[in-house]
Amino acid sequence: MSETKLLPVPDGLAGERADAGLAKLMGLSRSAAADLLTDGHVLQNSKTIGKSDRLIDGAVLEVSMPEKKNALEIVPALVDGFKIVYQDEDIIVIDKPAGVASHPSVGWDGPTVPGCLLALGVQIATSGAQERQGIVQRLDAGTSGLMTLAKSEIAYSRLKQAFRDRTVHKVYHAVIQGLADPLSGTFDAPIGRHPKAEFKFAVMKDGKHSVTHYETIEAFRSASLVEIVLETGRTHQIRVHFSAFRHPLVGDTMYGADPTLAAKVGLDRQWLHAMRLSFEHPTKGHQVEFTSEYPSELVHALDVLRG
Repeated sequence: MSETKLLPVPDGLAGERADAGLAKLMGLSRSAAADLLTDGHVLQNSKTIGKSDRLIDGAVLEVSMPEKKNALEIVPALVDGFKIVYQDEDIIVIDKPAGVASHPSVGWDGPTVPGCLLALGVQIATSGAQERQGIVQRLDAGTSGLMTLAKSEIAYSRLKQAFRDRTVHKVYHAVIQGLADPLSGTFDAPIGRHPKAEFKFAVMKDGKHSVTHYETIEAFRSASLVEIVLETGRTHQIRVHFSAFRHPLVGDTMYGADPTLAAKVGLDRQWLHAMRLSFEHPTKGHQVEFTSEYPSELVHALDVLRG
């Protein structure tokens, strides 16, 4: 039995190759999206399309998701750029490259954080479903930077509570289109599931309380580098808030970014990086802080914008 999903093509993905657009729309790896298209599982306005066909603005995609056995199996994978920043008997902090999912999920056949750790000989053993063991926070597959996991049961419990209590300090850097006005400020706008796009989120009156603080660091001709502190941690929160503010993240065509600018700076994902992470160590009690450098593709994009 297969499940069928109906997905309207948003403005930002119109004109994109079907494999790239479907991957962004559904949170799949590009190869998984290409497989669906190649196997004839995707219709656009009731017509079967291939992976190199273009998405049409306002069209409806009909995607038949075949059942997968062992879809949530943790597969070991060594990935360039994946680093262990710190670990002890209770916690592990990693620097995640874009293209790695926080945990296995149905439809994702790319590398995952647990799979990368397994390949490096690190086994997470906490309660919950095997594919999400130790996961106390998540980063989008297309977002790079710092992420922490619990290795012990007590660390898992205390870190989950710390995230709920908002005592974990999370700092991101993002490049947004245009110049924010005012140059610094706060978004306090609830976020919920998008009413028409299953894999997207939006500012919604009945959504969950969501607060994002930002400050402009550097301005370019067509974009700005901003520092962001998250008070809450909703799915796609930064991407949704800046898109609603009409300053989508550069490269984030799913949320309305200009695909021409994304191509110019060489990005096929959003310019978003988890820069700093600090919290009270769950068992030792002292404050710990970690930092991460921009990966090469984000540095290149900045160089193009500055040039």
